[in-house]
Amino acid sequence: TACKMRAEQQLRTFMRVFEKFPADKPLAKFLPEFFKRNKQMGSNDRRSASRLLYNYFRLGRAVADKSIEQRLFLAEFLCTSVDNPFLHHFRPDLNEKIYLSPDEKISYACLNEGLDMNEVFPFTEHLSDGIDKGAFLRSFFVQPDLFIRMHPKAVSWVLKTLEESNVDFSMIAEHTVALPNGTNLNALFPDNSFPVKPYEVQDLSSQKTSVYFKPNRYEHWWDACAASGGKSLLLFSEQPDIKLLVSDIRESVLDNLDERFIAAGLRTYQKKVIDLTKNADPEIHHYEFDGIILDAPCSGSGTWGRTPEMISQFEEYKIRGFQNLQMTIAANVIKYLKQGKPLIYITCSVFREENEEIVNWLQKNHGMQLEGYELIKGYENKADTMFVARLIKL
Repeated sequence: TACKMRAEQQLRTFMRVFEKFPADKPLAKFLPEFFKRNKQMGSNDRRSASRLLYNYFRLGRAVADKSIEQRLFLAEFLCTSVDNPFLHHFRPDLNEKIYLSPDEKISYACLNEGLDMNEVFPFTEHLSDGIDKGAFLRSFFVQPDLFIRMHPKAVSWVLKTLEESNVDFSMIAEHTVALPNGTNLNALFPDNSFPVKPYEVQDLSSQKTSVYFKPNRYEHWWDACAASGGKSLLLFSEQPDIKLLVSDIRESVLDNLDERFIAAGLRTYQKKVIDLTKNADPEIHHYEFDGIILDAPCSGSGTWGRTPEMISQFEEYKIRGFQNLQMTIAANVIKYLKQGKPLIYITCSVFREENEEIVNWLQKNHGMQLEGYELIKGYENKADTMFVARLIKL
């Protein structure tokens, strides 16, 4: 029948793409390149291959003794909640149970399919305090949402556009909307359809870090690992009258940042390419800052719900390497912070070595006083999990 042929075609396509996937590349980079080279693949093929690949990697390192196909069928069962023709063909017994709740499915898979939840994410002994291990592990079978932060002047316009487009969305906060992952924002909001950029794509947990910034007018701030400038834009939305230095080790991401800043109306800032693992005096000279945001390079383990292939690619020993890198960078930036002023330390990690242990080390060895910190549990909100701490220089 047509359904049978379709299911077998999907499996063949999945296997073809899977065999070409290099173990050290993000899926989000690999898939567009692969589809570009294989123009004969229709949009349905591309969609189903993407879905199957992402779902497959959501199993992390669980049921490693099973074949690739068997792991894929189990992943499909755990990650989808509607009648599934693909599963109906290959594993009708699982498809019959597709409407069970996520918890019931996991219980069933543990009893009957050899699933061990601890193997999904095999680094749980490193989790930061306060993470609900069970809820965190279960979140890997749920695709995170896409979050946008609306420009205050564009809120009613954005909401009206969304309502008219029949996109499924929910208001999370005054300026924040959650949308299904994969929503085509460019189609919804063509360029120049509003005088300012009406929204920024920014994870919910990332938006929540701004509570710890507390900038004042005319202060001089440094976003030390700025990447494409998301935290700077948050800072600017809290306080438009700040002086800002942004830096990163990668020149290419700073070029991207220029475009975002101009679109957001942020015009007055300096930018520098700086390697913060070395002494920054040659670039920074005698600058002194009223606040420093250090969104530190980290394992990214709090974002692996979006990039589940990382679970299979990550090695445990790397946690120490990231911790050493964070210590080096933190020590190099705080000497440019004025006394009594804040360092905002941020990671998108769930590992205590990168979170609480760094904060303790800063207090013990660098005269920093902890004013407040939070583990932002994105796994409860289909978002990334992040850590933020505000430390004052004594």
